[in-house]
Amino acid sequence: MTDIQCVVDCKNILGEGPVWCPVEKALYWVDIKGKTISRFHPGSGASKTWTFDEEIGSLALRQQGGLVVAFYGGLRFVDLDSGAIETIHEIEAETPQSRLNDGRCDRQGRFWAGSMDDVMREPLGGLYRLDPDLSCHKMASNIICSNALAFSPDGRTMYYADLGIDTIWAYDLEVASGAVDNRRVFASTKEMQGSPDGAVVDTEGYLWNAMWDGWCLARWAPDGTLERTIELPVQRPTCPMFGGDDLDIIYLTCARVLLSEEELTKQPQAGGIFAITGSGAQGLPEPRFAG
Repeated sequence: MTDIQCVVDCKNILGEGPVWCPVEKALYWVDIKGKTISRFHPGSGASKTWTFDEEIGSLALRQQGGLVVAFYGGLRFVDLDSGAIETIHEIEAETPQSRLNDGRCDRQGRFWAGSMDDVMREPLGGLYRLDPDLSCHKMASNIICSNALAFSPDGRTMYYADLGIDTIWAYDLEVASGAVDNRRVFASTKEMQGSPDGAVVDTEGYLWNAMWDGWCLARWAPDGTLERTIELPVQRPTCPMFGGDDLDIIYLTCARVLLSEEELTKQPQAGGIFAITGSGAQGLPEPRFAG
């Protein structure tokens, strides 16, 4: 039986981008509007938070240590121990109302990050690929809100969503070069409550997607069939991540942004970190950025 518990009642404004580190046995995540990166050790229950001067969309661990982070206006390396920040690329400086959002490494260690219109109106966003040699490539345009970046177990399929149009796409990914083509609709959520937010793939190749404003986590089969949903105690889940010793715990970030006081009384742990056990699914180790 599935069990859902709030393990960190942190009340993030816009919690996002969870990443499990199997070496530290710890979960990292961001609060976009709170401008923080946090780390939680389930074994001890200890957590720590670092605050920055810029909103943070997503992050990945680096093979060389530290993090690669998609900040509001660019891609940067961050060393949490020293506080050092190194800019790799500024992104979309010509459109200051757009910002970087969802991001993840593919199976080859390239970091992908998408951008969005921060007020969710115009298709100002795009999708960017940061290679290990630190070259940056724009891979898609005309996106309202980039989300749901995930990669199949064999690394040959990329999933990507525009929350603004309730559509999850699948692309063929050329493993060696990182080129993508053959975009097709993987799943439409237009007839569902909520919109597609962050996602992660399990060992069977099923896509788990957090449904923003949908009060649920949806599991999609590799052929795009909706296999099941798990009801949640929060309205705005943002992204799942498999963690734990056996990668069989689903950690979930969520948000309380723009919820009224009345709405928050019905979901007092909105913005917290949830752990879902008993799903029967197991995740894959999250790749590190190879640069």
